[in-house]
Order: sequence, then C-alpha cells, then structure tokens
Amino acid sequence: MAGSTNKTVHEIFQSMEYGPTTSSSTATAQAWLDNIPTLLACSSMESLSFQQTDRLAHWCSSVYYSVCRGGGYLQCASSSVNGFKSWSGLNCQQRAKVLLRLVGILGQHASCVSELCELCEAPCSPSSVARLLQYYSSWAQLRDTLLSGWTSLGVVEVVSSSECSLYSLMSKVLPALAMGNSVIIVPGHSTSPAALLLAQLFVGAGLPAGALNVLTGSDMSLAAQVAQNPSISYVTYSGNKQDGVNLCKATAGLGFLSQFLQVSESVLNNVVSRLKLRMTGMKSIPLADEGKRALVDAVVQESHQQGATLIQSSEPAPSGAQYPPTVLCGTAPSSPCVVSSAPGPLLPLMTFRANTEAVTVGNHSPHGMAASIWTEDLTLALETAKSLCVGCVWVNSHSFSDPCMPVSGHKDSGTCTDGGQEGLYHFLRLSSSKLPLPRASPVSLNYAKFGVAAPTTIIPDDSDSTSAIKFYQQFVGGKSCKSVSGGSVAVQSADGTKLLAYCPDGGRKDVRNAVEAATKVDEKKSVARSQSLYSLAKSLESKKKDFVSSLNMQTGVSAESADSEVELSIARLNDWAAFCDKMHGGTLPVPHSGSALSVPDPLGVIGIILPDKSPLLSTVTLLGAAIATGNAVIMVLQSSDLPPGLVSIITGSKDLLTVALANHSVIKGIWYWGTAEYLQDTCTNPMKTLVSVKNDDEDNEWARCDLPFLEQKWRSAVQWKTVWLPTA
Repeated sequence: MAGSTNKTVHEIFQSMEYGPTTSSSTATAQAWLDNIPTLLACSSMESLSFQQTDRLAHWCSSVYYSVCRGGGYLQCASSSVNGFKSWSGLNCQQRAKVLLRLVGILGQHASCVSELCELCEAPCSPSSVARLLQYYSSWAQLRDTLLSGWTSLGVVEVVSSSECSLYSLMSKVLPALAMGNSVIIVPGHSTSPAALLLAQLFVGAGLPAGALNVLTGSDMSLAAQVAQNPSISYVTYSGNKQDGVNLCKATAGLGFLSQFLQVSESVLNNVVSRLKLRMTGMKSIPLADEGKRALVDAVVQESHQQGATLIQSSEPAPSGAQYPPTVLCGTAPSSPCVVSSAPGPLLPLMTFRANTEAVTVGNHSPHGMAASIWTEDLTLALETAKSLCVGCVWVNSHSFSDPCMPVSGHKDSGTCTDGGQEGLYHFLRLSSSKLPLPRASPVSLNYAKFGVAAPTTIIPDDSDSTSAIKFYQQFVGGKSCKSVSGGSVAVQSADGTKLLAYCPDGGRKDVRNAVEAATKVDEKKSVARSQSLYSLAKSLESKKKDFVSSLNMQTGVSAESADSEVELSIARLNDWAAFCDKMHGGTLPVPHSGSALSVPDPLGVIGIILPDKSPLLSTVTLLGAAIATGNAVIMVLQSSDLPPGLVSIITGSKDLLTVALANHSVIKGIWYWGTAEYLQDTCTNPMKTLVSVKNDDEDNEWARCDLPFLEQKWRSAVQWKTVWLPTA
C-alpha cells in the first residue's frame, strides 16, 4: 500500500501519503484523433452516423479536431430507425454476443480509451466500462426470460453535458442497447472523442448499421433538435442541472452533485490537520474560463466574510482560469455554496453535534445524488443511511460503483434510476402497449397563461333539504370540507341533459392545505398500509350498489359494465394490499469484498391528475400503487380508516389545480393524464418525477391484471437507494 508493503493502514492514515503512480503517454490517443477523417471515409463506418456541428476541443494541447459529415441530424434519426429494426430483430442471445464480444475488443484498445479520457480531463477506467458490458450483456441474454411482458422502446437519445464522465454516459447507452433499442448519443465535449472511439469498436463487434449513432455538438440546442424528431421514443440525460433544465424546456417535453463535508465537533481538529497534510502540494485546478474564476472568488470572499476559514494547497494566482483546491472550514448551513453547488474546487466544511443534526443539514440540500458516512458504529451508520434523502450511501468508503447497484437521483439530482434491474425499465415499455411511433408534434402553449383563467363557479343554495341534487365536499386532512373558495362546479350526466350533483371548486389554497396535512403523516409500516387498503376495499364492497348506480349515470356505461368496474376495483385494492410487503429490495451480488443493500423508498407526496376513462378503477389503481409504496397522495377528481392526510381528494379546474401541484416544492411526483407540455416545462424547478400519459384511448387498459402492468405503476411510486458496506 502507498508504494510500501511494510506500512500499516494506521501509518498511512497518519502520513496521508498517496499510492504509487505510473507515468502516462497519450501517443496512442493522439494517433487515433489524427486518423478520424480517414476513419470516416471508410465504408465500414457507414453504420455510424458520425456528425459534427462544431469542433471537438482537445483541451490539453489546445488542438481542435473537426469531424465533418453531411446529412445532419435528420439523417441520423432515420439511420437509427433502420438500426432499431435490425437490432431489435435479433434474438436475445445474438444481442448478448455482440455486447460480450466488445469486452475483448475493448481490452485490445484499453490504452487508447484511457488516454482519450485523460486528454479530455474526464478519467475513466476501461475496466469499469468492461464491467458494464459484461453486466448488461447478461441482461440482454435474459431479457425475454426475466422481463417477460416488456419490450424495447425504439430509438433512445442519450444526452450528456461536458461534466459527465464516460462511465456515466455508457451506463445509459449500454442498458438501452441491451434491451433492444437503437441509440443516438449526443455527448458533451469531454466524452465526445471516447464516445466516437467506442462507437467504432461497436462496429467491429458486429453491431448492425444504425443501431448506434454519435452526434457531437456545442450545447443542448443540438440535443433538443434531435429530441423533437418524431422518431425519438425516449430521451435520457446525465450532467449538470442547468443544461438538463434547458433540454427539458426546449423539448417541453438530471445528475448534479453538490458537495459539502460535515464533521463531528469532537474530531474537527484531527480531521482539519489531516486535510491540511493531504492537500499539501496539490496543483491548481483549471477552470472553464475567467468568468468561472470570478464566481469562485466571489464564493470564497462571501464565505470568508461569514466567518469561514480557508484551507488551501497553495496561494491562488492573482488572475487566470485556475484555482487551488480549497476547504471552506466553518461554513454556515445557509451559505449559498452549501445550498447550491460551489463552483470550482471548493469544499464547504460544517460541524455537527448529533447525527440527527447532520441528517437535517444534509437533507436541506436541494441535491441528493450520494453521501458517505464515516463511523465505527454500524447501527448508527445504517440508521443515518436510511434517513438521508440520497440515491447512494457509502459507509466508511467513497465513490464505489457497480452496474448491479440501482441508484435514483433524489430532488434536483434527477429522476432517473441507473443500474441494476430497476434501471432497465426506463428503456422498456409494456409489450401490450402501443408503440410510441410516430410521435405527435408539440402543442404550442403559452405557459404564463396556463391554468390562470378563472373557472365558472357556482354558489348553490343548499338550504332546501328536499332537493334531490347532492352537494359533495372535498376530502383533505382526513375530513370532509368545503373548498376555500366556497364555490362549486356542476356535475352533469353523460349525455349532458341532467344535473347530478355539485362538487367543490378547489384551488391553490386547497392544495396547500392538503400538502400540509400530508407532511404530518407518520411513516406507516407495510403491514399497516396493507390493513388500510384491505379496509378501503371492504368499504367499497359495502357500497357497491351506490357506486354502480353512480357510474351508470355519470359515465353512461351500462349497468353490467359499471358492475364489472366496481368488482375489478375491489379486486385491485385487494391486490395492492397484498403487494405492500411483497415488493422490496435486498442484497446485491457485487463482485467485490463487501455488501450492497438495495432499498425502494417512497417518493413522498404525489399529485395525481386522474384520467377520464374508467374513473373508479383508474382511481383505485393509482391510489393503491401510491399508498402501497408508502407515499401520501393528493388526487384531483369518502374514505375508510386511512390516516388523516394520507389521501386528499380535490375537485375543480384541472389546469388550475395542475399549476398548483406543479409549483409546490413539497410535492415530489406528478402523475398526469393529458397533454403535459406545461408540466415538462415546470417540473424542473423544483425537480419532480413526472409520469405523463397523453391519451387514454384504450378502454380495457385499466382492466389489466397482469404483473407487468401492476409493476409499472409500483415502480413509478418509488426511488431506489443503495447502501454500500465494505468489509475490507
């Protein structure tokens, strides 16, 4: 260890010395970059749509390489459609062989891949990419066996920003290919050369023409242009938040890591002394430009004014786009560099007295990708790991990863799950669902005016007790109540000839009250959730005749169809009650010493804007999925022994209530039936998990009882956390 076999771990920890390093050369990568124009002229490269709208920056030597080819991104999309037909037409074993064959080819060119990543200042070990290939080739082999009922999406666009590593990029590309999709890669500058090289190697492995395409460009505008093509079935992004937000808004249609360090007050002096020792001799870090340097200077100055002390490896140069690694010791939890990402090589350091205080400060961050816990108390480590709102927790270690570990972005760190079986479902659709090609063109929508028009409300006279018209109330905080506005909306019969009832006209304040009630609900164990759903099913069964009659009058369906929907609804609630303690995580087979635990966590508070078709069955299907996974629910549309606040039902203007749900910072997920351009534009700040279904044309969709259908709803209500416990 650290270049010496006779030193103990304790001795190395005291000296904080680095391990041995080897000198590196970039000659192989340089030769490959110089040969790019020749490669593109070869007929064997026709299977790859290499496009370039501006230059690839070769950062280390300041040499710029241009990769040019005609046809543009439209040709790239067309090539991907043809590639999907060829790639998906192969059987699972054939696709697995291609991916596995690439492992050997990658080994032959490992030095070139490594050098390219080093040149672009985005280091990535070829062995880690080989591990990805091995893992996902086995899933390609077993897709139809272990994932029956699911099939590939079509053409997938994988977008990354310049901060994204090659490993992060390939952790999205390879599962998409393994599931039978074709892929268009739009990489950031730092990964463009390596992505082009890997695409070339895929050709040698036997990937069909058009199955993988690399389209390089300067910013998110290119990615947005590609995403708007109707041939694209799915877009996934990895990188910084701002580029991800720009992509979402442009397609109206994220991982980001905010770093800070918390240290117990009892060991602060010891940790600070070791930080100073470790940072000795560290070189200054190059920044993107002098504008970024100005941001770093401003953050350091502000933190210093707030009482923070600086620990730096060296004095910063008076000017230039470089800055030394800096620890801001004693930073306030409310400091901007803690709440948002500190630019440059800055690490805020705060102290805490108890682990609950550390968890509170940690969860205060708007980001939630990963955290590490260092302690001798394993029980305390597991308790803290459970409480942290992050996708991955390392215990007494840092930055360990493996493709078998499912990790979900929390809060502003994104909404996707990468790794494990759970990460595959982003690239699959239910086999029985309609193929989402071709896609409709985006609807032109004025977001500023969406949902602001005042609905036509009625103040009915309910003094006449003999009136046959019923007056319903909202259900918020475990009790029936009127809307804050006091107004109502009329409910007409299916043919529009008869007034059936009045329902409250809810608004923003009703949503606020429902969210406040939801946040006060204590976390319920799976057994308690199961009992609540069984009780709700029993209550529905006791009022079956009333529900059949209501469905018959309000929707116009026959009495037989209404009776069938109620029966299915009762069965669906019983199914979800049984699911409560059946779907769970477990230990993962990581190929290293140690253990990894995979845990599904509830999203939190979910807003649901219900579909029009099968109103009762769709309601209990979505309600059951959310409750079974431990979420609280606010539904835009009375109850059993559900805990107060667990479920709130609000009626009123769909657009107005959608705006209220989308802009509430506590709501973590929205399930929406309808055209969701507004939500795609709005659910980026704060970040929300958005499940959107544009239409509800299939009447029998909600009547499905197969496992993949229920799993799809269940997985939409959870986010995954992995806890890594090393043993050596």
